[in-house]
Amino acid sequence: MKAWFQHPLRLTGRLLWLAGELALATLRYAAQCAFRPAEKSQAARAAWMQHTAGRLLRIFAVKISVVGTPPERGLLVSNHLGYVDVLVLGSLNPSVFVARHDVESWPVFGWLASRAGTIYIQRERRAHVGPVTDQIQTVLDAGVLVILFPEGTSSDGRSLLPFKSSLLEPAARSSQPMSVSWIQYELDDGDVAEEVCYWKDMTFLPHLLNLLGKRRVRATVRFAAVKSPSTDRKELARQLHGEVFRLKAGNTAEPPRS
Repeated sequence: MKAWFQHPLRLTGRLLWLAGELALATLRYAAQCAFRPAEKSQAARAAWMQHTAGRLLRIFAVKISVVGTPPERGLLVSNHLGYVDVLVLGSLNPSVFVARHDVESWPVFGWLASRAGTIYIQRERRAHVGPVTDQIQTVLDAGVLVILFPEGTSSDGRSLLPFKSSLLEPAARSSQPMSVSWIQYELDDGDVAEEVCYWKDMTFLPHLLNLLGKRRVRATVRFAAVKSPSTDRKELARQLHGEVFRLKAGNTAEPPRS
């Protein structure tokens, strides 16, 4: 609650703004997505997500700088720093995310994720991986961009965790294009690792309120296409890890072994 004492007008105004935007997003969802036939629903939801994410970023005062070309279809894998990543990447092109199942119960973002057609995964249940890979394949076949965070968890961005290969099977057997991205943030009035990144044992609502009190967040996203991706999912995980690491290092360093 520290943010309320430090910036009461800013935080109160942004909370009211957020409530208004969520109400408008609900109306847009009903008009654009709710009654679409199944074969067109996924693309409509992805387009709704892009529009909604862009509007929500204005509330958080997030300014995005893009290096490279954001992909429009296929699979995009990225490092993961927290829930702001979803708004940043989701605002650039229509897309569908793959996320942990507990995200569905989060305030605000759980509602957003479910409306946007997010594919939920219970990684601890091996039997759940098969149906999820089928869902990913269906979205890829529909020509909609799928965004995956293969580290399996978020971090403070100082390191890149090994990539989990279990959800890369559809990409390994698909002819769809593959891309990688690296996200980083800058904050003038705080600590990025503690106040923008959402990781460790942080609690969502206090983190969200604190972030809403920040003056401005700068996000930089670097993109690169993956050439000749491996058809073996484990080798593909290592290959993608190396590509993301190169973006992190500015294309100047060899990646560590995963």
